[in-house]
Amino acid sequence: MQAVTAFRGKVVPLPINDIDTDQIIPARFLKTIEKLGLGDNLFNDWRFRADGHPNPGFVLNQPRAEAGSILLAGDNFGCGSSREHAPWALLGYGFRAVISTSFADIFRNNSLKNGLLPIIVGQETLAELFDAANADESLEVTVDLASQTLELPSGRTVSFPVDGFSKQCLLEGGDQLSYIQQRMDSIIAYEQTSQNTVDTLV
Repeated sequence: MQAVTAFRGKVVPLPINDIDTDQIIPARFLKTIEKLGLGDNLFNDWRFRADGHPNPGFVLNQPRAEAGSILLAGDNFGCGSSREHAPWALLGYGFRAVISTSFADIFRNNSLKNGLLPIIVGQETLAELFDAANADESLEVTVDLASQTLELPSGRTVSFPVDGFSKQCLLEGGDQLSYIQQRMDSIIAYEQTSQNTVDTLV
């Protein structure tokens, strides 16, 4: 998993509220347990018409989305089912972070476990970002996970929440399992000390 530290990324605006996981990655693409290729099906039913041709009105099919790495979305992003394929598809497409005022809990947790950073901001900040994205199709913002800050185009910096454990895993580029594996010496030493204590008591 790629470590998430400080990065500057191009913003892709998607001003729609309540985007659920079936819109992010439709259920018919969930037959695989592999992450590879899921980005091709991201927002499939919005990106493509019934005849299979790209929908030119959808933002991901427009030049402004090229090389975009930060998705700017409406309220309550990632609601619906618990499919882990949703953050896989976003990462596979090239997104490293999603900015919204709120995320469904399961989607947020799945994202943090897979290296996609869900950034929660206030309604005023979200509106400011949408206005800036509408004014500048090449808009970029800077994300700094270590300081938990987002630098806006105006130069204003806002903070965003992330729990300490998820933050450490993201900074290290690891997941929960790798976190445990990196600390096996300490775990083994603790187990041995505990066993010695039990043997002494017995």
